[in-house]
Amino acid sequence: MSAAELARLQFAATTGIHWLFVILTMGLVPLVAIMHTRAAFTRDPAQRAVRERMTRFWGQLYVINYAVGIVTGLVMEFQFGLSWSGLSKFAGNVFGAPLALETLIAFFAESTFLGMWIFGWGRLRRGTHVTLIWLVALTAYASGYWILIANGFMQHPVGYEVRDGAAYLTDFGALLTNASALVALGHIALAALTTGGVFVAGISAWHFLRGTGETELFRGSLRLGLWTAAVSSFFVVIVGELQRPVIERTQPMKEAVLRNSGVAEVQARLVREHGPGDYVPWQDTMRISMDVMTVIGNTVSTITLIAVILLRKDRLLRWRPCLWVLVASVPFPFIASAGGWVVREVGRQPWLVYGELTVEEALSHVSTVALAVSCTVFVAVFLALAVTNWTLITRFARRGPDATQLGATEPLPAEAEPMDAAVV
Repeated sequence: MSAAELARLQFAATTGIHWLFVILTMGLVPLVAIMHTRAAFTRDPAQRAVRERMTRFWGQLYVINYAVGIVTGLVMEFQFGLSWSGLSKFAGNVFGAPLALETLIAFFAESTFLGMWIFGWGRLRRGTHVTLIWLVALTAYASGYWILIANGFMQHPVGYEVRDGAAYLTDFGALLTNASALVALGHIALAALTTGGVFVAGISAWHFLRGTGETELFRGSLRLGLWTAAVSSFFVVIVGELQRPVIERTQPMKEAVLRNSGVAEVQARLVREHGPGDYVPWQDTMRISMDVMTVIGNTVSTITLIAVILLRKDRLLRWRPCLWVLVASVPFPFIASAGGWVVREVGRQPWLVYGELTVEEALSHVSTVALAVSCTVFVAVFLALAVTNWTLITRFARRGPDATQLGATEPLPAEAEPMDAAVV
């Protein structure tokens, strides 16, 4: 393999694995926030206890995924300097700020709020404690926004001018409102909610099949997960289609490949605009990935819609094959979202910054041997982290609420609740 192929393989593998953490984090945290809000404002003590156990159980799975995923995220930005120094030199003045803001939000604000939420059980006022988990959710999506602002510039550069071979930001507002970023953010947010909903529904269904005994807890979890997945999976298709006009306007070759028509005409046009070169991305890879995303997305939408209908009078809980289908569906949203990212990233090749910087121009001057070693090490470490993450999630998910360690300290009695958070 060439140096460019090794560098692309390394970044694609590490980014793909990291994305599996990200989409579950973004999808699960709003559901945990909803659970906690319902628990905090439930008057009936018995019902409140069930909902608090529910929050702690799903919150622990979320914390495991976040903690391991944050390690993989630390590596991503280092790769810009390691393998893609040309990208940093050309576009660093533009997307350096969004990446810095994402780092501040994800690694400082989000982590701080999450740490306070984890250790705040029984020590903070209910309202304060609930506010913290909603702040975690807000910062998670804000982090995703800034990442997509940087990625959106690579997909469709706006608000800049080139001086002495480097891009300089001239219109920050144009950068923040880039359609290639905003529409993609809506699509990804809905895909994440679908992933979180299917994850919660699948694990809840498994506990019903197992006969855990936590009927009320997992009935509420199953209902929340299915409704979230059914609604978000319906709208994710609609928002996905809204990207097509943006793609056709900004990346005509990508749209031509997806339509499977007009590729030669667009190639000829790009040669006239940018000079000789092959501007056709990997067509089979794009089309297969698009088909996988579409088929799985429609399948998940159909399954969750049928399951929601069967929720009435608990018919779903009596039909074990339907519960097994929900359990088997847990990996589907992850596969579909990975296919979507392949389409988004492969579709702009051979550009790294569309129309301005090619992959070959952005590659660092690193030997093939060095890239082969770093690729092997990075991929091995990321795979080990992914296996560790899902081993821990599976273990704690199977053990159920009784094995939950998050929030082991019971909430304070009602008369002791008004403890000032500043004391802690």
